Amino acid sequence: MMTDPIADMLTRIRNAVRIERATVDLPSSKVKRGLAEVLKREGFIWDWKEVESEPVPQIRIELKYGPNGERLIRHIRRVSSPGRRVYSRSVRLRPVLGGLGISILSTSSGVVSDREARQRKLGGEVLCELW
Repeated sequence: MMTDPIADMLTRIRNAVRIERATVDLPSSKVKRGLAEVLKREGFIWDWKEVESEPVPQIRIELKYGPNGERLIRHIRRVSSPGRRVYSRSVRLRPVLGGLGISILSTSSGVVSDREARQRKLGGEVLCELW
C-alpha cells in the first residue's frame, strides 16, 4: 500500500531524469494530471498523455532535456507530506531560486505553479519545489 502517491511520482521523475530516460510511466490520478500539466506549462517536460492499461490508467510523461543533453529538472523535492501538510498564502509565496525554479500548489482552483498563484492571489497546499 502506497501512503504518498505524489512523492512516488516525484521519485519516478527524479530517477528517470537521473538515468536520462525519454519517458516515465506512473499511475494516473487527478492531482498527478494537474502536476504534469503544470510541469508542461512551465517548460520542464515536453508533454504528457494518459495511456490505458490494466488495472489502472497510466500517465506517460515525456521528459525534456537541453540541446546538449543537460537536465532541466535538477532538483525535485516534496514539501508537504501526509504527516506534515504545508500551506501558504499567496503573499507569502517567494520565487524559488530567484525565479529559476517553481513551487507547485494545490489550490481551490486546481493545481497551479507559484507564479500563477501569486498572479491570481491564490493560496493552498505547497506540494513540491523543483529547479
